[in-house]
Amino acid sequence: MDKRNLIGGNLKKYRQLNNLSQRNFIIKLSLLGLNLDQASLARIETYKREVYDYELLYFSKVLDIKIEDLYEVLL
Repeated sequence: MDKRNLIGGNLKKYRQLNNLSQRNFIIKLSLLGLNLDQASLARIETYKREVYDYELLYFSKVLDIKIEDLYEVLL
């Protein structure tokens, strides 16, 4: 199957660098107002689910990075 997003690996890398489990990451996203379940996050990190533009905002805020950082190898 083709990749359905470009950021899955970097999202996982930054999540792990922040010592966040998938569960804790989802909790932090939820506190900011993004409802994402663990299965969806796992699918994003394995390139099997699309990422919506507004989700990038939440990801970058929780991880304290720029959106561009999620695309760092690709730029």
